[in-house]
Amino acid sequence: MLPIWRPGKRIAGLLQRLVDVRPGEAAALVWAFLYFFSLLCSYYIVRPMRDEMGIAGGVDKLQWLFTGTFLVMLAVVPLFGWVSSRFERRRFLPAVYWFFIVNLLLFFVLFQSGVTHAWVARAFFIWTSVFNLFVVSVFWSFMADIFSNAQARRLFGFIAAGGTAGAICGPLLTTALALPLGPANLLPVSAGLLGMAVICIHRLAAWQAAAGQENPAATENGAAIGGQVLAGVRLVLRSPYLLGICLLMLLFTTLATFLYFQQAQIVRDSFSDPAQRTAVFAAMDLAVNILTLLFQVLLTGRLVRWLGLGWTLALVPLLLAAGFLALGLSPVLAVLLVVQVLRRAGNYAIMRPAREMLYVVLGREEKYKAKNFIDTVVYRGGDALSAWAYAGLRALGLSLSVIAFVAVPLALLWAGTAYRLGQAQTRRSWIRGRSRFSQ
Repeated sequence: MLPIWRPGKRIAGLLQRLVDVRPGEAAALVWAFLYFFSLLCSYYIVRPMRDEMGIAGGVDKLQWLFTGTFLVMLAVVPLFGWVSSRFERRRFLPAVYWFFIVNLLLFFVLFQSGVTHAWVARAFFIWTSVFNLFVVSVFWSFMADIFSNAQARRLFGFIAAGGTAGAICGPLLTTALALPLGPANLLPVSAGLLGMAVICIHRLAAWQAAAGQENPAATENGAAIGGQVLAGVRLVLRSPYLLGICLLMLLFTTLATFLYFQQAQIVRDSFSDPAQRTAVFAAMDLAVNILTLLFQVLLTGRLVRWLGLGWTLALVPLLLAAGFLALGLSPVLAVLLVVQVLRRAGNYAIMRPAREMLYVVLGREEKYKAKNFIDTVVYRGGDALSAWAYAGLRALGLSLSVIAFVAVPLALLWAGTAYRLGQAQTRRSWIRGRSRFSQ
């Protein structure tokens, strides 16, 4: 077992000023922060390459790339179900990241060999889309597994800030090194950051094992999950609560896809130079992540306390409804940039950590298998369906303004669904706590 690193008094004191961290939690908080930092820094190094390849392949072909991503997800999820059923968490979690490390190095070899076929670019777009969702989903499954509901409400906002810090460093590294080194040469850097995430997994597992000496139930969470390969699908279909999360995810991804397609069209019409478009995307990433970091450190944890989980989950879709209304009235670059930056910052800083709290009150098989199914297949399935729906609306002759107005009631439905799920999570947490107390 790895030795347990414990932060010094100065670091612990600084953490206590930023977040409501309790005795014995500081080490896990630091490793979780670094874990998410490494993941998103790795992803944001390759994200600008993906977005430019999507436009270069044709805005009118994006729905095919979204469909390809969904089909790949359908193939990957049963594999993840098989691995998580048969291997201990300390073995299968690092294996997931080693798989993506090998993939990154393979793409590096392909790009270095001078292979520039359009199919390689399309494969990279689809792979990056799968990579992003899968590694982040596994991360939050692990967080929901090792932290209690009370800890999640206090700590998840700050842990999410680690990802945002990485999402800031990723574009900065890309901006600084892409020209002197070439974008392809940054892929090994991305792979190295995933290796750092593997180290963090081992450290967090060691922290939980030490906690298990006082609480034997904690060590049980490291065992193989068991169950069937496709148990995630069965669990979702049998649970109104999980079906509600599916609806939440479908509404979220539909509106995000609509806005992404509008972004692609408006940016394409505003800039003819691919380098300018890449610079705009990088600048948006930087603005989103700086704003997100400020929200996460200063606001996210307090919002759940002030508003409750239901209203915290509903806040972003309510604001997005206003954003689509503004975009419908004025579908120009400036309005798009403001709406997209605020939507993404709100999602990363508020919606995402609050959404992950919905899983804390569930069992382990639901946290890994059902959650992974929702975060990957349902998410990318929603992407694919909404991409074709958007293409259909455009084929019918609907303008960007009209599509933005269509999105407003969908955003309001999303807000209502989010509020009800937050209320349901609070009830489940209360019942669970009462049950443990009675025992």
